[in-house]
Amino acid sequence: MINNVVLVGRLTRDAELRYTGSGIAVASFTVAVERPYTNAQGERETDFINCVAWRKTAEIISNYTRKGSLVGVTGRMQTRNYTNNEGRKVYITEVVAENFQMLEPKSVTEKRAQNEGSSSNSGFSRNTSNNSNYSQNTNQAPRNNSKSNYANFDEDPFDSNNDSIDISDDDLPF
Repeated sequence: MINNVVLVGRLTRDAELRYTGSGIAVASFTVAVERPYTNAQGERETDFINCVAWRKTAEIISNYTRKGSLVGVTGRMQTRNYTNNEGRKVYITEVVAENFQMLEPKSVTEKRAQNEGSSSNSGFSRNTSNNSNYSQNTNQAPRNNSKSNYANFDEDPFDSNNDSIDISDDDLPF
């Protein structure tokens, strides 16, 4: 059976890092992904995909990304359920992120952090390598990150209009 998910989008909020009772890191985050087609009004709709990452991947996502960061996520779709306090069964579908890649330069992420002010998730200066591929599999060799694969990689496409991306919890469909 094949269960493979690939997403490219922006984080709607800072990743929420928690630890299980046994000390395993888990991060929850949502990726906003535009649909490839327009609706009847000529506008693109956006899907908000819930994701979860575990262990080292969770810690890295929490430390080096923030609201608005452009990321690529690969993983698998997973559904779980529980019974809430009212006795109803609640189903949750989410992407379990196995790998992720930051798709914008570190300078853009740092600039966004400065524009938004200080936050509890401000570990950007700790990233000293140029490798932006992360995986739970620490034996995996990094992929070639040649900037020639990206048009104007060093430029921020949102820098010219000075509009900020502001997504509040009220904008989310859940």
